[in-house]
Amino acid sequence: MRTARSYIAREIFRSTSVVLIALLGLFTFFTLVDELDTVGEKFPLSALFYLQLLSMPTRLYDLLPIGLLIGAILALAGLAQRNELVIFRVSGVSGMGLIRMLWTIAIPIIVGALLLSEFLTPYAETKSSEANLVMRGKVEGGMLNTGYWFKEPTQAGGMRVINIGKLQTSGNVENLRMFEYSDGVTLVSMSQADTGRFIDGKLVMKNVVENKISPAAKNALADAKVTDDPLMTVHNIPQVTVETTLTAERLVARILTPERMSLFALRDYIEYLNKNQLQSDRQVVAVWRKLAYPFTLIVMLTIAAPISFMQTRRGGVGAKVFIGILMGTGFFMINQLALNVGLLYKWPPVVTALLPNISAMIIALGCVWLMENRNAIAASNKSFLFWGKSPI
Repeated sequence: MRTARSYIAREIFRSTSVVLIALLGLFTFFTLVDELDTVGEKFPLSALFYLQLLSMPTRLYDLLPIGLLIGAILALAGLAQRNELVIFRVSGVSGMGLIRMLWTIAIPIIVGALLLSEFLTPYAETKSSEANLVMRGKVEGGMLNTGYWFKEPTQAGGMRVINIGKLQTSGNVENLRMFEYSDGVTLVSMSQADTGRFIDGKLVMKNVVENKISPAAKNALADAKVTDDPLMTVHNIPQVTVETTLTAERLVARILTPERMSLFALRDYIEYLNKNQLQSDRQVVAVWRKLAYPFTLIVMLTIAAPISFMQTRRGGVGAKVFIGILMGTGFFMINQLALNVGLLYKWPPVVTALLPNISAMIIALGCVWLMENRNAIAASNKSFLFWGKSPI
């Protein structure tokens, strides 16, 4: 059994590697062609190649499930075409036994996917965002026309709103505005700074223009009375340091897609959002989707089994691969649809993340069971049709 499992694993790993290399090359080529019109003096061709190199881990992470599905179908269909699956069946390996063998084979792939998801992809995405900031001067994730907005409580029990016009690398920001509210609704100060830096739980702002609003301003404006004391004072301060819950990592988390972040970074960002009473449903769903990713790989191998068992003498391997591509594309679309529908209708995150996987697993196992018992089912149907009839 160990020899058979090693042989099947070697075939699946080889086919999956070839498929992933082909898919990576194809998608990278299309992206390069699509981005060629952005090449110029400020953004040379070498920068485009560098950004595409940084996007390789993310693209591999996205393509791994469908690549594994197609690779497994190629490997198993090749075994079936050479009648080697028949030898396994004659040796006593049932359909469910072969599926359990495939699940065991998936363990090294799952370990590699976890390393890719938790270390390589977040690092590459961070570097890609920094490179986009340096080379193109912009990133798109979470940005409004007025920049990036953050909210947090103050040490005095009030609320602070921070507006960042432009992000730089390593926690540096530009065009910074900060609004402080004493009780959550009463504005007490507004500060503007040319540059700022988040470091060690502090925001260091330089060239600050601080507008302090007098506590009597609210009553004076409500009564429409002229006061002797100014309602607002303006101060020019070279440098101001503010205690903040924002960090350089949380700034990066704002511009990254949640699925591209590590579980540790996601947990930290969710705690920040919950602490500041901000919506974190998208991030919570991303955590469950990352936890369900290994299960998705197992589902892909399970789907490949019944497709490979099908007897398609006319179409051969090509027909099975075509069916596998359709199944993988359909599964991806349903998975994305479940994400959007789940966020729209407030489904529990675990349901949003696991429902497509569990449904596909049940269907695949049902197909294997039907193939295993098709003779018994046909015999029972035949006996049912002729039940109560006397033989001629």
